[in-house]
Amino acid sequence: MAAAEKVALITGAGTGIGRAAALALARNGYSLVLSGRRAEPLAAVETEAKAAGAPRVLVVQADVGNEAQVRAMFAKTKETFGRLDVLFNNAGIGAPAVPMEELPFATWKAVLDTNMTGTFLCTQEAIKIMKSQTPRGGRIINNGSISAHTPRPNTLPYTATKHAMTGFTKSTALDGRKYDIACGQIDIGNAETPMAARMKDGVPQPNGQIMPEPLMDVSHVGSAVAYMASLPLDANVLTLTIKATKMPFEGRG
Repeated sequence: MAAAEKVALITGAGTGIGRAAALALARNGYSLVLSGRRAEPLAAVETEAKAAGAPRVLVVQADVGNEAQVRAMFAKTKETFGRLDVLFNNAGIGAPAVPMEELPFATWKAVLDTNMTGTFLCTQEAIKIMKSQTPRGGRIINNGSISAHTPRPNTLPYTATKHAMTGFTKSTALDGRKYDIACGQIDIGNAETPMAARMKDGVPQPNGQIMPEPLMDVSHVGSAVAYMASLPLDANVLTLTIKATKMPFEGRG
């Protein structure tokens, strides 16, 4: 008998961490749903994922903060594959580094809409599929951040959403138990992605200095996501922190 198809949906899959996770899961034999707002990078990752071993790949251009688009994406996933085994809530944005008293409300709302409302909408739709499929259950992995623990200067919207993600993850893990749905969070520090490339040139520190920070290869994050996904549903990584070894985080730096 052929092995059952494993299906993973990744938001923000076109670049950076989402791309790395997609390729790692493809190498582990997952069929993939690749979601993002821009068609061109998604198409490139689709080609790479198929070359890496993904049996099937579905690309869905969608904004996770848009309720109708999210519901349509999960409906298409169910129509195409009949099930969903892993959701990686990866899509996220930051805001310009300005003092909080100068932050426009529209910017605050945009970060919340993507980072938290998008995670809520995708999780809600994933649970609907996972609890009713056979075999029942699945795994949801949320992209937290080092900012879920410690903020950088002038990052209020991003930091607030990432702290909120920790509570969201724990509530989902608790409420998902009765449906055999596991939920965990990966907190990432200084993976080399387009968003984090500026770290090499120097970023503000709490003491006001500008200091370059070490980065790690983003492929290590993909491997960590794949590890979390590989566990049987009676085991769960609730939180996992992966970071560039020498980035300032522990202690005072």
